[in-house]
Amino acid sequence: MKTIAFMTGLGITTVSRALKDAPDIGAETKERVRLVAKQIGYQPNRAGVRLRTGKTNVISLVLTLEEEIMGITSPMVIGITEILAGTPYHLVVTPYSSSKDPLGPIRYILDTGAADGVIISRMEPHDPRVTLLTERQFPFATHGRTEMGIAHPYHDFDNGRFAYEAVRKLVERGRRRLVLLEPPPHLTFHSHMRTGFEHGLKDFGAESVSFHQVNIDYSLVAIRDAFEKLMGSSDAPDGIVSGSGSGAIALIAGIEAARKKLGEDADMVSKVPSDFLRWLRPEVMTMYEDIRVAGRELAKAVIGRIEGKPPETLQSLSQPEFQPPMARSPEA
Repeated sequence: MKTIAFMTGLGITTVSRALKDAPDIGAETKERVRLVAKQIGYQPNRAGVRLRTGKTNVISLVLTLEEEIMGITSPMVIGITEILAGTPYHLVVTPYSSSKDPLGPIRYILDTGAADGVIISRMEPHDPRVTLLTERQFPFATHGRTEMGIAHPYHDFDNGRFAYEAVRKLVERGRRRLVLLEPPPHLTFHSHMRTGFEHGLKDFGAESVSFHQVNIDYSLVAIRDAFEKLMGSSDAPDGIVSGSGSGAIALIAGIEAARKKLGEDADMVSKVPSDFLRWLRPEVMTMYEDIRVAGRELAKAVIGRIEGKPPETLQSLSQPEFQPPMARSPEA
């Protein structure tokens, strides 16, 4: 700021207030200060900002390694940074393993004052992280919902609607014996997806084939092996609903290992965060979950909470988008 003051001929206090867009500083002066600041690459010193204001200007995104495997991290980070770009806030990603204590990274952020707000995911119906953050009155938003009776900001995908519509699509193709590759049972969206699946079975006259040996958190090898065994049995399903795009790849490998053919012996509907599955296997029906939009909504929610907005006004739910089959190139 001393350099900007020297180059503009203004006092340091005036420069500081101009950079903060203070109302008592004229528009022409603000523009002159901002132009010089941009020319010299000025950035506020975060340590100095914290000493002066008590704020870090940091939003922490706490993600597990499993979310990286499922392709969630990159589009979510992009969505968050698109919103933060117009604010003083910066994003810090805090990774952790789901095999460790999920309260660990939250306690660290709270105890060290490492951020002004936090975004968490993989929500449980009664999530201890929500309890702790609420007790400490710390701004946060969740990717997913809870069932605790605590109002908090969230963005979620309607997994119940996804599973219900997936059953509809399979029944429309004449499939009646359906299987669900579901989320792990301790997460909230397991019950959402399972409930939507079961309602679809009832409404459209299909039956469920049991497949509880694995879920979307298992390794792709474990999913493939379990599904190969099921497809080779007398209880093989003819319709498949996959709760993840990566899991769908393992299911397809299991089908083919059992010497069955997707599209003939069984049809599949999968939730996906990108187009990759449609490109690789266009015979799979896909429903799109826009993780980038989720990142944008979560960033807006946590900033809104920092600004003191009521949590009930910072809640959103996105709907699945059915993707039409990928057009094949005409044969030569």
